[in-house]
Amino acid sequence: MSTAEMHRQITADEIAHTFEEGEPVTADLSPYAPEDWLALAIFWIMALCVFLQFFTRYVMNDSYAWTEEIATYCLIAVVFIGSAMCVRLSRHIQVDLLFRYLPGRPARALSTVIDAIRIAFFAYAIKLVWVFIDVIGDERMTTIKFEKKWVYYLVLLGFVLMLVRSIQVAAQNWRRGYSILERPGAFDGTEA
Repeated sequence: MSTAEMHRQITADEIAHTFEEGEPVTADLSPYAPEDWLALAIFWIMALCVFLQFFTRYVMNDSYAWTEEIATYCLIAVVFIGSAMCVRLSRHIQVDLLFRYLPGRPARALSTVIDAIRIAFFAYAIKLVWVFIDVIGDERMTTIKFEKKWVYYLVLLGFVLMLVRSIQVAAQNWRRGYSILERPGAFDGTEA
């Protein structure tokens, strides 16, 4: 079965009638978790800082120095908190080539080992970030005199969320009997 997208030609009348038919569609926000909303909020703070930097630099010819630093720290927070979403949805980069050639039991065992390694990695990363905050957290930011530990606490939060989500994914894989590595088609809709 081909995974290529299938498109059929539709007329302008068909498009126009889609706006008239039935009841209005409501947005389904249930797939989103708290870390998604937090990452979105931080992203918009970053976007506003970048816009303010652009506006003050090129329109007013007198840029605010603090906007670049805040945007940088917001980007760091978006990356680490947003990574929890990727862990929850199993969207990080992964190589499943080996799983195509492994029989069922060895593939299941290897997938379980990978889940355990991922959990151990995030737990160790939490420890490392905690130590890092203890060592360097009292340093001040360059343009605004906040302590950098607040940025690193967001990184720590991201790793804690990734650990919690990786435990949840491992439990789901165990209950389901397979992971995205073993049966990627079951997760992207291509498996019949």
